Amino acid sequence: MAEQSSNRIGGGLSARLLILTVVFVMASVVLVFVPSVTRERLTYLEDRIDAAHLAIFALEATPDNMVSKQLSDMLLAHVGAHGIVVHMTDRTLMLAQNMPPSVAATYDLRTESMLHMMGDTVATLFHSGNRAFRVLGVSPKDRSVTVEVVLDEAPLRSQLWEFGGRVFAVSFVISLITAALVYLTLRWLLVAPLRRMTASMMAFRDNPEDESRIIRPSGRGDEVGLAERELAAMQETVRQSLRQKDRLAALGTAVSKINHDLRGILSTARLTSDSLAGSDSPDVKRVVPALLAAIDRAVALCTGTLNYTRDTAPPLHRSHFALAALADELVGANTRPNGNGFSVVNEVPAELTAHADRDQLFRVLENLARNASECGAQTCTIKAQLNGTGLRIAVSDDGPGLPPKARQHLFTPFSGSARPGGTGLGLAIAREVMRAHGGEITLERSDADGTVFALTLPAEIDA
Repeated sequence: MAEQSSNRIGGGLSARLLILTVVFVMASVVLVFVPSVTRERLTYLEDRIDAAHLAIFALEATPDNMVSKQLSDMLLAHVGAHGIVVHMTDRTLMLAQNMPPSVAATYDLRTESMLHMMGDTVATLFHSGNRAFRVLGVSPKDRSVTVEVVLDEAPLRSQLWEFGGRVFAVSFVISLITAALVYLTLRWLLVAPLRRMTASMMAFRDNPEDESRIIRPSGRGDEVGLAERELAAMQETVRQSLRQKDRLAALGTAVSKINHDLRGILSTARLTSDSLAGSDSPDVKRVVPALLAAIDRAVALCTGTLNYTRDTAPPLHRSHFALAALADELVGANTRPNGNGFSVVNEVPAELTAHADRDQLFRVLENLARNASECGAQTCTIKAQLNGTGLRIAVSDDGPGLPPKARQHLFTPFSGSARPGGTGLGLAIAREVMRAHGGEITLERSDADGTVFALTLPAEIDA
């Protein structure tokens, strides 16, 4: 079916190209037809004037400049004229029939413009009957001699139509040859590649996950080659997107299946932790709050991941809180006992507050800090300030920067991970959280000196 559709599209374009080329060439012929026929008419009249001057030479060969009627008729018949008058500097010679016809029009080739001659040509072509007309012109053999000739219009009209027919016939053959060449050239340059791309799109539509159905660019350097390369890139992007969506669907199914069991396990851990909270041991009392908070965040992580795979925005539970206190929790969660590992530095002003979902914002900051630690950073610094647009939180690290591939697909699940084996879901979920708040997360800088992420919240959110 795809091949039949391609043939139909290609044939339609080819036929139109062929017809349009013939029409355009013939249109150009029509534009030059009148000038061409006018030139033929001028040539015809000049030949008659030249022949008339030659005929007068017979009179000059006689003593009295007279010839017999029989010779006069023969000379006039040779010229195709009813009468000839030649004006010389010292005399005027004439050959004429006994009863010349009345002259219907006079054309002076010495003064007529090309535009005027074109009008006379059109009048001759479409005039009926056989009028007699007089033509005046300078003899091509002697520029000082003026020749007058009385001619019939019918022979001139017949020759002009015959010439016009030859012009149209030759032009039609030329138009067919030109159309064939243009047709073959455009079919090779445009129609065939278009059919190939159309067939590829139809085949890809039937099974977009089949890599063999992606078009293979021909390597041409023109616009067709660019279109082929862009089509191949688009098909590959669609194929990868479908694969990612399948993996997300599979992940959602898996998370849905294990969510109940995992939450049950975490509930058991929470109950155990609650029982530990009643212990009189100072060490236990010091550890239990952090343990409870970690379990609560683990439950929220499972729920958030499930919500992401369901393609729904995360639910928000907004509250006013001190942003510095939230950053302190992140500092405590990333403190290393030996003091030589990764650490988080809190530079958020103590008086700065925010109106947001505290747990989800903590999750975003924790994800950025964890990514910095896994990428080799030693320090992650959190800063915040109010500006004209709202609240801005900057999370920077001193790591080696993100690789180019990670920067290109930074917020794309399964493609934006900066470490081997990573899923890239962390930043994708972080963007979902920030956008649910009406804000955004962007990568401001990532080079050898470190990486900086900027989190923004709208002005109406800050306190």
